[in-house]
Amino acid sequence: MKTQHNFQSELMDIYQAMRSWFGHRDWWPGETPFEICVGAILTQNTSWKNVVKAIQNLKDVSALDPFAIYEMPLDKLAEHIRSAGYYNVKARRLHNLVRYIVEDHSGDLNSLITLDIGRLRKELLAVNGVGKETADSIILYVVKKPIFVIDAYTKRILERHNFVDGKVDYDTMQELFHDNLPVDTELYNDFHAQFVAVGHNFCKRTPRCDGCPLEKFLVQR
Repeated sequence: MKTQHNFQSELMDIYQAMRSWFGHRDWWPGETPFEICVGAILTQNTSWKNVVKAIQNLKDVSALDPFAIYEMPLDKLAEHIRSAGYYNVKARRLHNLVRYIVEDHSGDLNSLITLDIGRLRKELLAVNGVGKETADSIILYVVKKPIFVIDAYTKRILERHNFVDGKVDYDTMQELFHDNLPVDTELYNDFHAQFVAVGHNFCKRTPRCDGCPLEKFLVQR
């Protein structure tokens, strides 16, 4: 792994290269904070286009609301989100998250803002089916508190450019960003969004390096 000084400098270099290519990203897509929460659950192991279909299905039956989902039978919820894949599992996970929001926070997502990051993350991770990436996505994109989200794109990009090796776990990789970037919610938001854009367009399972905004960093190594 690179030294902290070099990592800090190169992190900002790759961020600027991605931002120059894609521009500022308006991410996470969602009309309401609750829609972002739902998307954070449904996007697990599927493409975003499938999540969009599932969310639209919930909108079509006026069920994109914590109280509506809280009262909805699991089999009915699963049918509405079928397009997101693993719909029975995701229905249970979504219902677990909604139960936490309704029972612990009276269905008011603004209540989450009053919690510090450590306590909020602990509460979210205690919800069955909410992992670190999902919890951190809610903290960053819904509550708008500064925590860096590590996803498969982030890990893949940094591994392929030799910033980290394949043995680095979620927490260690997150610490690298926290230790080497300013504590800035907007920066964390857009930086993660840039990784998503590069991963979606270039750094796929089979990489398409030609024309990638990060190609020069790969060549330098």
